[in-house]
Amino acid sequence: MKQTSLSLKTLLNKVGLDGFLLALLSLILLAYLWPGPGLVTGPASLGSLANYGLSVVFFFYGLRLSPKELREGLSNWRLHLLVQAATFVLFPLLLLGVRPLVPSQADMLWLGTFYLAALPSTVSSSVVMVSMARGNIPAAIFNASISSLLGVFITPLWMALFLSADVSGLDTSGIILKLALQVLAPVLVGISLHSYFGDWALRHKKQLRYFDQSVILTIVYTSFCHSFAGHVFDQLSAMQIILLGGLLALLFFTAYFILSAVARIAGLQREERVTLLFCGSKKSIVHGTVMSKVLFQQSSVAGIMLLPIMMYHALQLLFVSLIAQRMARAVEASPPLQRVPTES
Repeated sequence: MKQTSLSLKTLLNKVGLDGFLLALLSLILLAYLWPGPGLVTGPASLGSLANYGLSVVFFFYGLRLSPKELREGLSNWRLHLLVQAATFVLFPLLLLGVRPLVPSQADMLWLGTFYLAALPSTVSSSVVMVSMARGNIPAAIFNASISSLLGVFITPLWMALFLSADVSGLDTSGIILKLALQVLAPVLVGISLHSYFGDWALRHKKQLRYFDQSVILTIVYTSFCHSFAGHVFDQLSAMQIILLGGLLALLFFTAYFILSAVARIAGLQREERVTLLFCGSKKSIVHGTVMSKVLFQQSSVAGIMLLPIMMYHALQLLFVSLIAQRMARAVEASPPLQRVPTES
């Protein structure tokens, strides 16, 4: 029985369905069947609790960041510039390039996909995949961490180009300030306390990860409750959802092959190339859900803004894990002379 359970878990992971993603899908179904709890307002409501948890998530994230490691990581500046340019410039430009081709009835899906494109890179899974593919792990940690901090400013700046009272029902003035107070300030406080409590945070990384995920799940549930209550998804057909999945896969591989070409032109070493490919092509579902709480608040479109992020999350887990395994096998199969440089 235990062996069967492990085999099922392995199979689900291979197709991008980890436990967290299954929980996300379950809560979306719950929001459809029972949206009431997510619509309640007040200081003890799920929405308010998610707001409180938002700042705590980023405080613990800052607590795990080492200022010393961040300073040491600055040396490989060329790789860092390429990764951040891929994250915050390449992806948004790819979406802007296809904007004229998007029909008016798909405007909301395009905006949600553009929100995905403007997000920072994911942290933990990027580092895990870079490690699996024998890439530059310190550079991966540095880039993922810096990307998270930059996203507090860059993501809302990109979204401000399209968010308006007509589109989201929100006044976008003060969004960056709100993000700075709810996201950046807790991160900076956490970093300042790293020398005192950093070891504790690292020892309890698994437990803190469960807390992070519980906050994300709460935000997803409340967002979809508002979207279902506002009948936002009534305009979407199953074919549109399938088409969105195909386009997100195309987005991933377009960015991946562009970054592969850039890595060759820049003459990056293999380890640096792996870091660029994995950190530059991934997007953070953590930051996407948390920042949506500030950007869209109780807007009925919040759920549809999160839909591309959750679909891309599953696709990137599947694609990157397969690519990382193939890269790892290639390294292991390489002759020793190709893996270990000889002295001249």
